[in-house]
Amino acid sequence: MHLDVRDLRNFYYRQALGRATQRAIRTQVQHLWPDVTGQTVVGFGFAAPLLRPFLPDARRVVALMPGPQGVMAWPAGQPNVSVLTNERMWPLETGRVDKLVMLHGLETSDDVSAMLSEAERVLGPGGRALFIVPNRAGLWSRNDATPFGFGRPYTTGQLDAQLKGHGFTPIRHSTALYFPPTHSRVWRRFSPLIERLGQKLPVLTGGVVLVEAGKSALRPPGQKVTPPHKRALGILEGLTNVGPKPAILREIDTFQK
Repeated sequence: MHLDVRDLRNFYYRQALGRATQRAIRTQVQHLWPDVTGQTVVGFGFAAPLLRPFLPDARRVVALMPGPQGVMAWPAGQPNVSVLTNERMWPLETGRVDKLVMLHGLETSDDVSAMLSEAERVLGPGGRALFIVPNRAGLWSRNDATPFGFGRPYTTGQLDAQLKGHGFTPIRHSTALYFPPTHSRVWRRFSPLIERLGQKLPVLTGGVVLVEAGKSALRPPGQKVTPPHKRALGILEGLTNVGPKPAILREIDTFQK
């Protein structure tokens, strides 16, 4: 079950709890990937809130959003890099991505196997993927007041097994969202402190699991190799007919030539 892009946008950009959530997860992502200079960074699902710090230094940033979820133009006030895509067919060539971050993509996917195969296909040699999912043991997966209360939550072991079965090798694990999923102003005020304590105290349980993974040296038996796609899928179709071609489509066309 996919979430609607309007609900995700409203949560992350228009609610105080969503902005605190964005800040907590983004801190962990930046800790894992402090430098992406000259690299191609791709987000899938609704990863846009985590990609903004990479815009100044990355060679290229692409925000892929699955069709059932919907797409929004992003980032605001800058050339659009957001692309509407089929989760089974990503409009990227094989081995072009250095960093891939997935948020609200895995737990809501209609075809996890096909989606992970695409993720594995586009990741380049030495590239890294970061999968962020609701923690089955945490409070956030039990509360449908946030996007983490929808879809399939995972334990770290379950996520590791899923990734190993689709050509990935887990490298590092982390957690985030130790403060409770409440709109209380008091809890939000202390959320940065709670996050720092959560990273140091193993008795606390984070609301999301983060697993960084690379490509396995050997492809799992029976896994199909998906050929690269020859053209980009549609992006904000109503807009492309009335103005210049979005910057991200020009970049993708350059890839394919």
